[in-house]
Amino acid sequence: MPGCRSCQIRTHFAGVTPGTYASRNEAGVSEPVTPPGYRSWSEVSHTLATLDTMTSHQTAQTMKPATAAKKLGVYLEATPAEFQEGVVSRSELNALQADPPEWLVELRRNGPHPRPVVAAKLGVSISGLARGGVTEALTTEQIEALKQELPEWLEKERATQAEVRKETVRIKEKNKEKEKGKDAKGDA
Repeated sequence: MPGCRSCQIRTHFAGVTPGTYASRNEAGVSEPVTPPGYRSWSEVSHTLATLDTMTSHQTAQTMKPATAAKKLGVYLEATPAEFQEGVVSRSELNALQADPPEWLVELRRNGPHPRPVVAAKLGVSISGLARGGVTEALTTEQIEALKQELPEWLEKERATQAEVRKETVRIKEKNKEKEKGKDAKGDA
């Protein structure tokens, strides 16, 4: 079948250019070097290469509860038992995101929140949380209390995060300038 990838595959022997047939030249007579009983590619039936005979049946894509909780932005241990024990299909996840049940709304509002959410609400990195000694999930109330208290580690980590953001913007701008320079040279 023309254009079929499996038709392009050929057996490759050492010292033989791919796409050619291997043979020995002895006194002007060439004989094949393929082992006896080996079927040449042209003899192989091409029925395996067709996908028309295959039946398609879709299986629902599923994920572990931990993955689903991460995608939903909630702390797994705070979710209901039936959510933690089962598997979540892609369609179920989409339904949870589109029309969240009361438990999901409550978790998103009051927590406990997973570390990435806590870090975002505090304006620090996840590693900054660890350096500050925060290793567990926090509720919204605990996060607000930390913001009011403003411990020294939080101030320091926020400053570090601000510097990281500034540096990221600076590098992005620098790369844009380099690209503009390359484009200008290419136009000239």
